[in-house]
Amino acid sequence: MIGLWIFLALSLNGVLSQFPRVCTTDEALQTKNCCPRWTDGSPCGFRSGRGRCRNGVAFSSLAAGQVPLYNDDRWDWPRYYYDSTCECFGNYGGFDCGDCKHGYFGDRCERGRTLVRRDIRELTLVERKRFFSYMALAKTTKSKDFVVLTTGDRHHRDTFRFVDASVYDIFAWMHYYSMKPIMVNSTLDAAKNFAHQGPVFPGWHRLSLMFLEREIQRMTGDEDFTFPYYDWRGEGNCSICTNDFMGDNDVQGRLDPYSHFSNWRGICSGYDYPDAYCPVVEEHQMETLLRKPGTDPLSNRLPSIQDVEDTLQWRDLDTPPYNETATRSFRNALEGFLRPSDGLTLERNMHNLVHMYLGGTMSRVPISSNDPIFIVHHSFIDKIFDKWIQKYSVSPSLYPPNNEPGQGPNDCCTPFFPCIRNKDLLWRTTQFGYRYSYFKNF
Repeated sequence: MIGLWIFLALSLNGVLSQFPRVCTTDEALQTKNCCPRWTDGSPCGFRSGRGRCRNGVAFSSLAAGQVPLYNDDRWDWPRYYYDSTCECFGNYGGFDCGDCKHGYFGDRCERGRTLVRRDIRELTLVERKRFFSYMALAKTTKSKDFVVLTTGDRHHRDTFRFVDASVYDIFAWMHYYSMKPIMVNSTLDAAKNFAHQGPVFPGWHRLSLMFLEREIQRMTGDEDFTFPYYDWRGEGNCSICTNDFMGDNDVQGRLDPYSHFSNWRGICSGYDYPDAYCPVVEEHQMETLLRKPGTDPLSNRLPSIQDVEDTLQWRDLDTPPYNETATRSFRNALEGFLRPSDGLTLERNMHNLVHMYLGGTMSRVPISSNDPIFIVHHSFIDKIFDKWIQKYSVSPSLYPPNNEPGQGPNDCCTPFFPCIRNKDLLWRTTQFGYRYSYFKNF
């Protein structure tokens, strides 16, 4: 036994990770098998032609016999937990191949659709209310399919537990979990994680948005639902930081009591320690959302129209050393460690600048996904990513080979099931069943 057991918390605000509930039984963890039986009684729906149980985990990046020096539980995801996972056929998807790939619907996943993500200011009042009500439902509805990992000490595996979580909190915790410093020979390296500071950045966030969007579609039965985005280019202030949209705030950063998210609490907000996976699940110890747009003197503006155009000039997704110091790198300019105009000067801009400009919860990047404004911000980052892919006719073959943990082209994107290789997110959004509206001449 690898020292993991189920602890089902009564609170819906428990910490989370994207672990399929059926794969966290003692038997599944002992056998390291995550090939659940579908409704036809066969693993991964094999009898119905939906998928198969693949030994060795699809697309493993390790050479045969190689023993990694890293002892982080996320290394070579999901090998620490499972040696066998589902590989889905055709348009089928999901951890048990019981769902459809992104962009497909129907009992047999036969209906392909391309939905449109629009700027939140393009939505009608009714459409905005639907978005807010679905977000509230996702925040308060316990996930029926996933449980989440928690521990107060990442160095001791016998402290690992699984707990229940709401649909939205699963999304928020996946960001938190993937951003934790990587453990190398029991030493934490704060400069490395599985979602930022490397070529995985735009694809990881694309996949996380697709995950939550799909979960909300399934939860509500609304196949037409898509996330809105926020085109912040050149704005003098945050135009959606009002109660008609994402919420106003007072001088101390507290959201207005009449805003839609004023009562939301952020998971792991009081326990953002590098050697823990959010060890406390009690609601009263989770902080309310905070937001203070434009008050940081070092980040008191939003990126300009020219900043976005300059970012799109860089042809390479990423360049060595594949971190926050990479130059002439589209990813590093988009992520916001690099001045977009010259591709050489290190400065805060683009994605990072927006996080710091909004302040409060958004400025604490590991837990920033607790604030729903994260979604509309990253949907626009994804739109810029898609513009770049279209401009240079980018495909997965152009994902740069590298040896950074979890950032390689064939590494499974952490912590998603089944395996989706990092490079396979390097397609236009229409390959995943959605596109972006044309708004503000972009």
